[in-house]
Amino acid sequence: MRFRFEEFVLDTSRFELRRRGIALQAEPQVMELLALLVENSGRMLSKEEINEKIWRGRIVSDAALSSRIKSLRQILGDDGKTQQFVRTVHKKGFRFVAAVEPLDDTAAASVPTGDIAAEVALLTETASTLQAPQTSPLQARPAVAVLPFANLSSDAEQEYFSDGITADIITHLSKHRWLNVTARNTTFGYKGRSVDVRELGRELGVDYVVEGNIQCVGNRVRVSAQLIDAQTGHHKWAERYDREISDIFALQDEITETIVARVEPEIGFAERNRVVHSRPSNLQAWDCYHLGIHHFFKFTGEDNREAQRLLQQSHELDPRFGDAYAWWSYALILGMVYWDTPPTPALMDQALAAADKALSLDGQNATFHALKARVLLARCEYESAVLENTMAISLNPTFAAAHCGLGDSLAYEGRYQESIDCFEKAIGLSPNDPQLWAFYTYGALVLLFKQDFARALQWTERAINIPNCQYWTTAHQAVALAYLKRVDEARLAVARLLREKPSFSQAFAREKLFYLKKQDQIDLYMAGLELAGVPKR
Repeated sequence: MRFRFEEFVLDTSRFELRRRGIALQAEPQVMELLALLVENSGRMLSKEEINEKIWRGRIVSDAALSSRIKSLRQILGDDGKTQQFVRTVHKKGFRFVAAVEPLDDTAAASVPTGDIAAEVALLTETASTLQAPQTSPLQARPAVAVLPFANLSSDAEQEYFSDGITADIITHLSKHRWLNVTARNTTFGYKGRSVDVRELGRELGVDYVVEGNIQCVGNRVRVSAQLIDAQTGHHKWAERYDREISDIFALQDEITETIVARVEPEIGFAERNRVVHSRPSNLQAWDCYHLGIHHFFKFTGEDNREAQRLLQQSHELDPRFGDAYAWWSYALILGMVYWDTPPTPALMDQALAAADKALSLDGQNATFHALKARVLLARCEYESAVLENTMAISLNPTFAAAHCGLGDSLAYEGRYQESIDCFEKAIGLSPNDPQLWAFYTYGALVLLFKQDFARALQWTERAINIPNCQYWTTAHQAVALAYLKRVDEARLAVARLLREKPSFSQAFAREKLFYLKKQDQIDLYMAGLELAGVPKR
């Protein structure tokens, strides 16, 4: 059944909402809620009735319903003050108050021929609806449910530990604001039950499920965790952690942060694969975003340009999609550092404006703060970059890239040991991160500045074996070898560098190191390139 209200058309059979013919993205439960309210327009629906229809009678908190109502209002351009579409009936329920017009298959024929404009508009809209691909829940932000970790210990008192791990994982995953995470009260309703993950996915409207178990024996604890695709039931990631118990709360924090830092990149990788392998012909903002990120993480000049294009297209399709603005700004900066995007003041200003736009849409998003910090770093505004990265880490302590960014920011101010500590934290949190090669490479540059050339060489050797590693890693390696007086190896590294980047020269490097302002750092690096035998031009 199709319904029209103001500029919107809702198709409940296709599970699709359009505004002026453009499909809008919404998570499945929000679409279910909208359909329920529209189908009962004018009538108040009690919280109990909504709970029965949307959550199939499972007990959920008022906060869960409030969150879905808030999301629905945002999609419709409504809010809690104007209540143009959804009106709150205090302590009782909700009512859809906009005028609703049912549309059926003969709706176009029923339009009076005297109103030609209305007839043409309806025919155009109907054709658009029929031709457009069905909106899939996979095109919305991925939803994740964390099931209560099972206590396999014989000691029932260890239940608090398994529950604490579960609750903390939910809390930390929620800090990754590109994910929709099912509330604790909902998932704890499954505690102690054996469930089919695919059925659970349908019940909760989630794409991924995190589950695991905990076993304590004496002063040792073993925690197993796994990430499962809720559509297929296939494992995407699994890991086991064995630890000694000294401080139970510190142990809980360590394991929680480690699991979350592993799970989040795996979901991102799975989402990019889904969009790439089922690329729709009619790209929406979410498709463009993930295709853009897919190209971004390939780390080539051509892919960077494509990432910039797709991310720009994404925020043009949805001007309120902050992720697209933030990642476009970072793609622009990486294009300046590695490839052929010119580091002009005008482009720097555009990158900063895009990062600020993202934060104006969601000021509590850790990723947005970290990516703005990247722009500030390129502008040599190191103190501001430190503040933005610090804010990102306070909002999401498990965000490895923010720890890396803080390491960079501290390094360029000459705070080398603090910087290295940050890089080690990033590497420890996310050893499967798509930017892992960068964690090692940027850390190697800091070690060069610190004149710890042997360790700098070790870090470049680790980075070089990671897929998509860039030519700057080889340049850093050549510099480290030169200062270690391993001249022949330095010459071989330079030969490899020129195969990777034929245009690399001392002049090229000086131009690309525009983000350094401490002269002693620049001089040390350029002298290392000279010692290694890098051509002047």
